[in-house]
Amino acid sequence: MNTLRGTGIAMITPFKGDKSIDFEALTALTNHLIEGGVDYLVVMGTTAESPTLNKIEKIKVLDHVIQINDGRLPIVYGMGGNSTQALIEEFKQVDLVGVSAILSASPYYNKPSQRGIIEHYTKIADTASKPIILYNVPGRTSSNMEAPTTIELANHENIIAVKEASGSLEQVMHIINEKPEEFLVISGEDILTYPMLALGGEGVISVVGNAFPKMLSEMVNSALKGDYPNARKNHYNLLKVTECLFQDGNPAGVKACLKMMGICEEKLRLPLVPVNKATRRALEFQMEELS
Repeated sequence: MNTLRGTGIAMITPFKGDKSIDFEALTALTNHLIEGGVDYLVVMGTTAESPTLNKIEKIKVLDHVIQINDGRLPIVYGMGGNSTQALIEEFKQVDLVGVSAILSASPYYNKPSQRGIIEHYTKIADTASKPIILYNVPGRTSSNMEAPTTIELANHENIIAVKEASGSLEQVMHIINEKPEEFLVISGEDILTYPMLALGGEGVISVVGNAFPKMLSEMVNSALKGDYPNARKNHYNLLKVTECLFQDGNPAGVKACLKMMGICEEKLRLPLVPVNKATRRALEFQMEELS
């Protein structure tokens, strides 16, 4: 799946003042990302506040992005859960025409063993109509998908990549060193994207890129071409704003930036809330520095 090599964006879901979905802002965001040079769009990741959207809303967002995208970029759709059978049933119910792959987080809360994780992903990959991207994010799931687990799953014909957000470059190195050649290792943490690319990673699914698609895409493309001095320059240009974006949680920070850019309102659904005043001032300063 070379079409998923490079810069993917974990899209936010814009909301209006009444917390309903702002489809006009979603149109603006989609075009902003495409014009910013990203390689693919990720709909209904955690950054989309997916736990607060119902099934009908999720499909409406997906359909809208597919319509506005109009075939310009591949689209990845987030579908996960901590019940394997329920997730398999959901796969049967959702129309995935226009979707290139499914991003699926390792089961959360019930903390399966490594064998349980392998059996979960094997079952869903066996039944899914689209290729699966594994998503390892221990900070949210409370269990780490270890390197041997990822490598075993990488040999499944319908599992094409892993979004790695363990924070462990050692783990990333073991996966890259032992994976099948065509299997993609994708950064799931903006701040570690540059070092992961230098180690042999294939790209990023980014939060920061919602606001800074051009700079992020340039960094990723430069690294993939072996131009590490230019990639490193963009990495450090984005470093401080990246740190600020996550100070009060995701996607509060990036929504504050998008509000400053006139793309959407700074509205979140509870239990998430907007950034505090100090973080907003820091973001305003960083936006000025990058302008």
